[in-house]
Amino acid sequence: MHYLDPKNLTQRENYKLLIGSIIPRPVAVVSTQSADGIVNIAPFSFFNIVSSEPVILSLAIQRKEGELKDTARNLLATKEAVVHILDQTNVQEANKTAALLPADQSELTVSGFTTTTSKAIAAPGLKEANVRLETILHQHVPIKKDQQTTADLLLLEVVGYQIAEDVYQDGKIDPLALQAVSRLAGNSYATIGEIFDIKRPS
Repeated sequence: MHYLDPKNLTQRENYKLLIGSIIPRPVAVVSTQSADGIVNIAPFSFFNIVSSEPVILSLAIQRKEGELKDTARNLLATKEAVVHILDQTNVQEANKTAALLPADQSELTVSGFTTTTSKAIAAPGLKEANVRLETILHQHVPIKKDQQTTADLLLLEVVGYQIAEDVYQDGKIDPLALQAVSRLAGNSYATIGEIFDIKRPS
């Protein structure tokens, strides 16, 4: 076994080891709205469930040279976001939203996404997603290195679910209908693939 000390590696080297080994990762396609009404859309794979009571999701956003990314800036300002699950029907458009755009330009201008009104919050959702989780900011945890904030951990409370009819079955999500797509390393993604069951011990 190779032993590597992360303190002796660059940020990029650590990043490559993490995204190459912690796979597959679910992807959140997040829509927020600036105070000026500009809709921002961005995909994030440093994302997961934290708690089901209260219903909390985690979203970690790395800063670029100490500067907040648009999603984090909007979330901290408005306290709202819609989290969409990446799937096979929207992965191409979601990839387009990863482009580096100025803060005053919406990713709607470079993708085929269209917005729809949310039920519980002002931030709009995306019509092209099978699952939309309307959220409010529960907690912000700045991640620091040598007293400098390098990333923002955002805990988001789900205040509303919007789920496509063919995905929602008897109170559950049909994974085959959802067609979720996960993130690997580099330019690689993965579909659900084979599903198998193992009974949990009592």
